[in-house]
Amino acid sequence: MSDTHAQSVAFVRETQIPPSDPPSSQTGAVKWMHENLFSSWFYGLLTLLSLYVIYVVLAGFLPWLFNGVWQASSIRECREVLDGATGGCFAVLTERWNQLLFGIAYPQDSYWRPLLAFVLLFIAAAPVLFAMLPRQMLLFTAIYPFLAFWLIWGGTILWPLLALAGFIVGYVVFGRLVKQSFAYGFFGAIVAAMITWWIGGFIVPAIAPEQTLLSAVPSRDMGGFMLNMILGTVCVSLSLPIGIVLALGRQSSMPIIKWICVVYIEFIRGVPLITLLFVASVVLAYFFPPGSNLDLVLRVIIMITMFSSAYIAEVIRGGLAALPRGQYEAADSLGLDYPQAMRLIVLPQALKISIPGIVNVAVGLFKDTTLVSVISMFDLVGAIRGPILAATEWNGVYWELWLFAALLFFIVCYGISQYSQWLERQLATDHR
Repeated sequence: MSDTHAQSVAFVRETQIPPSDPPSSQTGAVKWMHENLFSSWFYGLLTLLSLYVIYVVLAGFLPWLFNGVWQASSIRECREVLDGATGGCFAVLTERWNQLLFGIAYPQDSYWRPLLAFVLLFIAAAPVLFAMLPRQMLLFTAIYPFLAFWLIWGGTILWPLLALAGFIVGYVVFGRLVKQSFAYGFFGAIVAAMITWWIGGFIVPAIAPEQTLLSAVPSRDMGGFMLNMILGTVCVSLSLPIGIVLALGRQSSMPIIKWICVVYIEFIRGVPLITLLFVASVVLAYFFPPGSNLDLVLRVIIMITMFSSAYIAEVIRGGLAALPRGQYEAADSLGLDYPQAMRLIVLPQALKISIPGIVNVAVGLFKDTTLVSVISMFDLVGAIRGPILAATEWNGVYWELWLFAALLFFIVCYGISQYSQWLERQLATDHR
């Protein structure tokens, strides 16, 4: 009886059965290929077609790349070395690298100056780009533009010091007048800085030493990728604060300021950049007294900054419009005046929303600096189209030069894009 009862009791397992390995089609590379490449017959066909296109491209590109000639004095010598084989003539890069990077006339014994300015650029930009760094580094950030100008252009250091003094005076005046009105503070700062520069324009030539630590380099000798970096860095840095002011001015309750900003933004956005560059090269000189002329690089910087600031203003205006009305009411309920509300509550949120648009304008602006080649400025594109391809030694070399130029611009633009994505993740722009 007991044996029969014992046999009728269900078996209860006290230990868990070891898990079995999943099928090979549900793990690793096989699963990834099934889900991403061969999820259906149509996507499988597209995958095979794409692999064939990649094979055809690499079959022609890799031999041209790996069989390339890096040591030669002309395209004829490259062809003699190749002897009918497929290969690129990369010797043009090793022979003309200085013209590609620094232009055709920048002194070779002074290449260390723009290189040092380029390295210091990362140190100056670090506290602005990464909030975790010590705020004391912002002091060097404020000094860097004037130091970089002196390193690249050379000459007496008194001119950069005068420019720095003008900004300091303008900042002090802005801090005094902004309590009354943001507009009073902004325009008062501009007037104070201009008066300082006007007075210094008479003093500096009288006391400037004849012997300088760095030899002066005229702007007409600037060129190569260095010129693109100068224009891109300076214009993006200037257009962002100007764009913020224009966006706030367009939403101002004062009709005069509002319509000035509206007319400026709509006019600039309706004019091609190349037109403004021709204005900077030819027309702008007629607005100065006879015998005086503004430096061409400075004129180009002014026009590109005017162009990009109008687009950035519209991007920031979109960020301001995306904020709920309650944010403005919250600032009013705290008793904040207009500058405090903009600085502490409204602008931080609007700029966070506007990050993708600002980066898009910055990347487009940096690539558009190549348009200065149409006004006879030998930037990277101008150097390739002008003295390099015009030389009999390298007439006929195209792919090597243009791929090198594309690689340089891609590295910079990709770096800007990756930083913006990192910043969006840090600020969590997908929610408020």
